[in-house]
Amino acid sequence: MDTKTRKGILLALLAAALYAINSPLSKILLAYMPPTLMAGFLYLGAGAGMIAIALIRRIRKTTKTETRLTKSEIPYTVAMILLDIAAPICLLLGLKSTTAANVSLLNNFEIVATAIIALMVFKEEISPRLWIGIIFVTLSCAALSFEDITSLQFSSGSLFILLAGLCWGFENNCTRKISSKDPLQTVLLKGVFSGIGSVIIGIVIGERITVLWSIFAVLSVGLVAYGLSIFFYVYAQRILGAARTSAYYAIAPFIGTLFSLIIFREVPPYTYFIGLALMAIGAWASASDKPLFSRRKSGINQRHQSIT
Repeated sequence: MDTKTRKGILLALLAAALYAINSPLSKILLAYMPPTLMAGFLYLGAGAGMIAIALIRRIRKTTKTETRLTKSEIPYTVAMILLDIAAPICLLLGLKSTTAANVSLLNNFEIVATAIIALMVFKEEISPRLWIGIIFVTLSCAALSFEDITSLQFSSGSLFILLAGLCWGFENNCTRKISSKDPLQTVLLKGVFSGIGSVIIGIVIGERITVLWSIFAVLSVGLVAYGLSIFFYVYAQRILGAARTSAYYAIAPFIGTLFSLIIFREVPPYTYFIGLALMAIGAWASASDKPLFSRRKSGINQRHQSIT
């Protein structure tokens, strides 16, 4: 494994660790702020963080030369922003009616959605090992989505989480299309426009903020869990691609689940542990995958050595 690939993996894992705090802390803050407004302020926190980073770079004169977005990337940028409005709203609606631990694991459906969309829509190649990971993650999501397997009663909260994962799956692939551009600009656009859009929607549907300090708390969570996490995620995508970055990102739900169990002391049902085992296998298979181009290059080198 070369140094560049290691860097990409490290960035993906760092992004996952930062995002892991989102579900447990957001569940606490939902008691003080309605979901649509919270989704908006989470992204505004991300935008504020990127503005701060940009100012620090300028003051220290450490601005890197990065390619700016062009007109050809406008469709992907607009889609990214709209999907970033829809996804966190679905996530927070799901959080209201299911456990934070369940949400943390169900978030891994984003891996499945990202990989399938990358293959079918954006023609990104997926290896057999990654497909195995996708199958196990899908089985885990199915186990976690039913409140009672014997009666097959589907959880509405889980449905919203899976819908959020689908939105983020499309969003990840749109972000991948512009990942060669300045990540700071990408996250800034996500934060400001997705945040403003969600806040406007929240106000229109009648949501209001009654606890002032909750604004600053949500902005802080957004800065870390959305801003810095997305910032490192985009850099990882640039190196690894959309499907593989999403696979390494699978560690986030396990960290989030640990936080949830510590904070809320929730005793999960048996289906949770079934889902956890399936998810662990799926995440391992996904994370241990090698890109197809690396295997092909290795095969070519081996054939060349055998000839010489």
